[in-house]
Amino acid sequence: MRILVTNDDGINATGLTVLEHIATELAGSNGEVWTVAPAFEQSGVGHCISYANPSLISELGPRRFAVEGSPADCVLAGLHVILGDRSPDLVLSGVNRGNNSAENAMYSGTLGGAMEAALQDLPAMALSQYFGPANRDLENPFEAAQTHGASVIRKTLAATPNHSGGYRLFHNINFPPVAAAAVKGLRAAPQGKRPKTSFSAEEQISPNGRRYMWIRGGNQQVACAPDTDVAVNLDGYVSVTPMRADLTDTAALEALKVLE
Repeated sequence: MRILVTNDDGINATGLTVLEHIATELAGSNGEVWTVAPAFEQSGVGHCISYANPSLISELGPRRFAVEGSPADCVLAGLHVILGDRSPDLVLSGVNRGNNSAENAMYSGTLGGAMEAALQDLPAMALSQYFGPANRDLENPFEAAQTHGASVIRKTLAATPNHSGGYRLFHNINFPPVAAAAVKGLRAAPQGKRPKTSFSAEEQISPNGRRYMWIRGGNQQVACAPDTDVAVNLDGYVSVTPMRADLTDTAALEALKVLE
């Protein structure tokens, strides 16, 4: 198996090393793992592409490249510049430092990389490690993802239906905020929404009097509706959420038929 790996935390991120180990296990002794990741952190860029500017590609070692661009840029570079006609069998993005459950999915560069792979008609998965009081101070806070990642990916691949046209599926996988031994299992779950939790902005004045702002996140331990991704994550389960790049609300579309 040939696997292309990327992330949004940058080429030097610990979670990327974890994902490379997972990918190596999946690829097997005769497989290949190619890493094409952002040269600098790209958290929160979503599915952004550098359409108006070129992106520098640097070869750091065998099958290892850094791109001065977004995760989606990295996937495009991997597929069309670096690998060429050696198309990968699977694209993996992550392991993100922090969860991409619920509303976080809409901002995630990790998901952006997986989405771009799906738009390029390739199977893809985004992997993220939820942090919380039970795991953030562990020697390896990515322990749950590292221990269970390969098994979760194999099970998800085996359960994924054959692609039959249209927007291809990609999967959003979130590992719970617990130690590896405390993971209870795997749950297929829809995307949730944390109540009264959203990003906000905070102003700061620099020493020279100029105005700046920092983006602030919300409480990640807030419970969601039962059986959604956040709910199962906080209950100790790995969540797998199938997604597509099609953002159409089919129920609302049907309601709009009255306009015709």
